[in-house]
Amino acid sequence: MADWISIIEATLRVSSPLVLAAMGGLLCERSGVIQIGLEGLMMVGGFTAAVTALSTQSPALALLAALLAGIGYGAVYAGLTVGLRSNQIVAGTAMNFLAMGLVPFASKVLYGNTGTTPSVPLDHRLPWGAGFVAALAVVAFLAWALRRTPAGLWVRFAGEHPQALEAAGIRVSRVRFFSVVLGSGLAAMGGAVLAIGLASAYSRNMTAGRGFMALTALIFGKWRAWPAFFACLFFGAADALQSRLELGNAVPAQLIQVFPYLMTLLVLALFVGRARAPRALGN
Repeated sequence: MADWISIIEATLRVSSPLVLAAMGGLLCERSGVIQIGLEGLMMVGGFTAAVTALSTQSPALALLAALLAGIGYGAVYAGLTVGLRSNQIVAGTAMNFLAMGLVPFASKVLYGNTGTTPSVPLDHRLPWGAGFVAALAVVAFLAWALRRTPAGLWVRFAGEHPQALEAAGIRVSRVRFFSVVLGSGLAAMGGAVLAIGLASAYSRNMTAGRGFMALTALIFGKWRAWPAFFACLFFGAADALQSRLELGNAVPAQLIQVFPYLMTLLVLALFVGRARAPRALGN
């Protein structure tokens, strides 16, 4: 019984960054903008949160700083894709690569190394329960807002019927710009929860593909908040289980470590063709 409780707790803890990143991707893609830059946004958010927590000794300010950093980074992506109409796949890939170089450079300037930030003291970190509650609140709010508020309907129409939105006098480009900016902030908060909630510092490339896992959960959830949330729990459970598998020497440890990523590939192979994306996604 105790083992199951610990697995459930680990699942919720590991899922929190995925949920926030997936919700950020949801907001972007429901507005019609492809967002494959979740990995880079999580890197930027995680590093910013660690630096802020070390400087201010406040996890709340660290989370806020990550949100603002994600908003700023997302504004660049929105400017490229919505403003300049750049190819969204290419621009998103470039933003990921930029984060992979920018964060180690900033770490070298601040701390003299390109690897990790100094360890954040325990009482200055974000409790994992607080991270999960924040993620759950974001899911509930987006699920409600996208269906029940005018702004949510604008986001959905921007991704499904942009011509109808323009005919109603609402600028699609403006809706998409703000959706991308806010969604990027949410994804960066996922990186913050990872860095100062699940870990004690930011380490180089600590996201380890979680941004792409969150994108897979979004596709698996058919671009809806609650299904994407449960998909994140599924991937979180796979991650939690791999760390608790006791198979002795029968299976190499490296194979156990890639278990969550194998599950991600399996889900993509089986379900990606059945999920209908927003009609105007990428247009």
